[in-house]
Amino acid sequence: MFDKKLVSDIDVNGKKALVRVDFNVPIKDGHVEDDTRIRAALPTIKYLLDHGAAVILCSHLGRPKEGPDPKYSMRPTADHLSKLLGIPVGFSTEAVGPVAEAAAQSLKPGEVLVLENTRFYKGETKNDPEMAKQLASLADIYVNDAFGSAHRAHASTEGMAHYLPAVAGFLMEEEIKYLGQAIADPKRPFVAILGGAKISDKIGVIRNLLKLADLVLIGGGMANTFFKAQGYPTGDSLVDEEALDTARELLREGSVRLRLPVDVVIADRFENDAASKVMETGPVPDGWRILDIGPEAVSAYAKAIHGAGTVVWNGPMGVFELPNFAKGTFGVAKAVAESNAISIVGGGDSVAALNQSGLSAKITHISTGGGASLEMLEGLTLPGVAALLDK
Repeated sequence: MFDKKLVSDIDVNGKKALVRVDFNVPIKDGHVEDDTRIRAALPTIKYLLDHGAAVILCSHLGRPKEGPDPKYSMRPTADHLSKLLGIPVGFSTEAVGPVAEAAAQSLKPGEVLVLENTRFYKGETKNDPEMAKQLASLADIYVNDAFGSAHRAHASTEGMAHYLPAVAGFLMEEEIKYLGQAIADPKRPFVAILGGAKISDKIGVIRNLLKLADLVLIGGGMANTFFKAQGYPTGDSLVDEEALDTARELLREGSVRLRLPVDVVIADRFENDAASKVMETGPVPDGWRILDIGPEAVSAYAKAIHGAGTVVWNGPMGVFELPNFAKGTFGVAKAVAESNAISIVGGGDSVAALNQSGLSAKITHISTGGGASLEMLEGLTLPGVAALLDK
């Protein structure tokens, strides 16, 4: 399934390896708040260190607007990585330029260096060949282990692969193996669960999954748009007005496979302590809004999930950040965790819900990349993967 060269397919001894990682993690007061993505890169980093390489890491963090900005510095990730590895980790205040070159040059096998945020440079998002060349000049080989950024053709994800021998890290391999398998040859029945706010973000995904999956279960804000497309008044619910025609088309295309919640939880305000009630799917009264799927919908979805061979879940079932409207999301999380299916969960909110419910360990594969996993489910080629060497 995975036809790209891996870091374990080449000789790394005595080489400098520039690894593109996804260290785009939440940082508060100079400390990493959630290190899931940093831990996910450890197998590749440790492999390189154990096999005699010097390791240079680069990543973006956040979306800095105008050049360097201290609150988007990679330094806290370097400090955190040092704790996880139990060895000192160097830090370069530049990603490219004389400081980075000097730091990379003096790096010895078994040592680790983290470069400053690649998005402090305009050339990163423009996939500027000059920046890619400068980054490539720091090392002998390029390893892409940043699945979460593989759907973007940037200098550090796609550009660099043109100037150095380019291979995949172990996280990249695992991500593409599971998601690729789900698309190419899923164990059936294949059940896809899609939530989140907008249909327009996931039109391509829904379309592709209606061709591939046996059932597509819809929840979250996007269900409201389908309700309105069916002709129900939706009160004050969030509706993606521009996607109503698309929703009608999808309802026609997926008449057999597309499932909507049979009941919903409505509230009179967008607050945790709002008055709320469960109603069967139908016209929502004025002044009320849908904030979650209802208990009947949860049990119908759970039944479908329990009978599945493969489950892919992306996006929450309701406004799960308000505890009173998290039951749908947690109910689905529990069903996915308890099923014997191969389970793949992607998207920040779904993963956060799983972590909160303490069920992460029961999931076959938790994807670190929201946008990238969606693009794979849509059947698109990821530029950061396409650029790597074939086996």
